[in-house]
Amino acid sequence: MTRSGRLYLIPTPLGPHTENQVLPDHVIKTVHGLDTFFVERIRQANSFLRWINHPVPDFKCRFYELNKHTPGEDLIEMLSLLKKGVNAGIITEAGCPGVADPGSDLVRLAHESGVPVTPLVGPSSILLAVMASGMNGQAFAFHGYLPRPGRDRTERIRFLEKESAGKQVTQVFMETPYRNNNLLAELIRELPDETRLCVASNLTLPDEQIINCRISDWKKRKFDLDHRPAIFLLMSAAVEKAAADGKKKPAHKRKRAGK
Repeated sequence: MTRSGRLYLIPTPLGPHTENQVLPDHVIKTVHGLDTFFVERIRQANSFLRWINHPVPDFKCRFYELNKHTPGEDLIEMLSLLKKGVNAGIITEAGCPGVADPGSDLVRLAHESGVPVTPLVGPSSILLAVMASGMNGQAFAFHGYLPRPGRDRTERIRFLEKESAGKQVTQVFMETPYRNNNLLAELIRELPDETRLCVASNLTLPDEQIINCRISDWKKRKFDLDHRPAIFLLMSAAVEKAAADGKKKPAHKRKRAGK
């Protein structure tokens, strides 16, 4: 019986780096041992492999496109390779496969077929933004891309603020970089003045910028996020109030043993 291969989820930098500052050595060593890749864009994947000095020339590697347009029969072909014993890796354009990026469909098929799946350590803009926001990291929800500009997006923004207050959660979402300024302007216009909004852009890059302040303060700021990949986080003032109230409650005295 042929032993199945392993599917590796390969993180990539969030932007151009001259030197590697984001990937551990063991990740690069693991990728160096692979020659079969399921990739969002072949050209981008080749650039990444050259950047990590992959020992196998690109013309000797096998690349299979894996994106939102990949038909089901192509996924079955990829799965077939894994089941035949081929070790392979998923590479997206930036960040972590399967998180706001392609990959989850093949990962699910791998699990269903008994193919082991190994996520490798690397940068996730979502987690980095939550870490740096100072907002509630115990309860947060990632919503991906909001609807296109219009009534649906406005209603979605209002709903997210209301849900943040009701469920005591940090709301996390993103936008296509060229529409960042438009989204930020609408957030400032639609959210209550006391709501906190954090924008984390170009994370891990030299011009990284992370700003967290209330909407009332955003109204006084000048901003330009055009073509800067960004993560948006909002948290209702009710979340802060609930946390503050919780800290004011006296801790219950512990009973002594035997009492």
